[in-house]
Amino acid sequence: MRKWWARTRKSLVTLVASRRPWVQKTLVTAVAAGVAWEVGDLVVTNGGLVAAIAAALSVRISLHKSVREGFGQIFGTAIGAGAALLSTTLLGFGFFTIVGTIVLCAIISRAIHLGEVASFNVPITALIVIGPGLSESNAVRRMSCTLIGVGIAIVFSYFAHPKSPAGRTVDQIGRVGKRSVELLDQMSLGVAQGYTQQEAGDWLAKARLLVEEIPGVRAQAQEARSYAKWFPTAEVDEAEDLYSRGVAAEHTVVQIRSIARTLFDSSLDNAGMSESTSKQISKALASASAAIKDRMKSLTGDDSAREKEDIAEELRAAGTIFVDEVIDQVDETDPDQLARTISLKANIDIIADSLDLSSPAIRHVASPISADGILALSPAAQGRRFRSKIKNLMPTSLKKYF
Repeated sequence: MRKWWARTRKSLVTLVASRRPWVQKTLVTAVAAGVAWEVGDLVVTNGGLVAAIAAALSVRISLHKSVREGFGQIFGTAIGAGAALLSTTLLGFGFFTIVGTIVLCAIISRAIHLGEVASFNVPITALIVIGPGLSESNAVRRMSCTLIGVGIAIVFSYFAHPKSPAGRTVDQIGRVGKRSVELLDQMSLGVAQGYTQQEAGDWLAKARLLVEEIPGVRAQAQEARSYAKWFPTAEVDEAEDLYSRGVAAEHTVVQIRSIARTLFDSSLDNAGMSESTSKQISKALASASAAIKDRMKSLTGDDSAREKEDIAEELRAAGTIFVDEVIDQVDETDPDQLARTISLKANIDIIADSLDLSSPAIRHVASPISADGILALSPAAQGRRFRSKIKNLMPTSLKKYF
């Protein structure tokens, strides 16, 4: 029995440790909902359920996101409650009330360009408000309870994740870097041994899946940067550097996908690659893999990591040697294969530029901002748009006042 308990306890500890972020977020969400239930009941009679629902909806993986989504929840609450009251006033209570409320919420959300989070909260809040016993006083009480739940969720969300936004950015970049190294190693070994079309297709599929990680890295890097601007314990310089590294990771992954596509296209050519060319490509890919691995060490603070400039320069030198040796064999190489092979040099150079952050494309070109905020358009932009529409409808004599 004692041995069984020891094994079981060890398995449980391992299971929890391997899923720590999920476990912590789940526990924090549960506690936040419980506290919201108690506070909601204390402040508003029978208001605990609505407050608990709002808290569970609003707790997210970070304080920054919960503040943003909390305001979206508040805004959605006001719109949803108003839509519910208007629908019940015009249609009474029944099937058409529910349908009308959802349609009205969708129209209003679309008209004022609510973001994805807030748009999702609008119909949910409307259905909560439109529940049994609807009246103006009940609607106000439910709205108050929703605001209580959101406020509690914002406080508890600080504890919902074991790491800061900067720490999560490092983790995501490190995970993408590790997968990039593994894929480059596979391609290097495969090219050296003589790969098949099936193998090249597998590499391309893995590269495409790797590219799908980029939106998550970009969103996390943006969160770390915006978090550092207003949270006193966060380092702004560190967040800006991580943001640049996130963009660099995006550029690196895109080049790896391009390399995988080039190798796949080469596998379709009956002429194939010469043995010497395959050997040079294999060495270049191995150099890229080693360079990225070294860069990931410096990202995590490993003392054995080399300077990023040294890493990048070695990779550029490896690319130059690779293309020089390929050109020396130009008479033995099919022209189409030669063009594809030389294009790999450009991919390797861009990876090198990304590793030492020297490319102007990383630091001087802004990445698009995620469109999941409260409003897709700022209030000022919406005001100018509405004013322009009103002005177009006015008589010429009155347009000067608009």
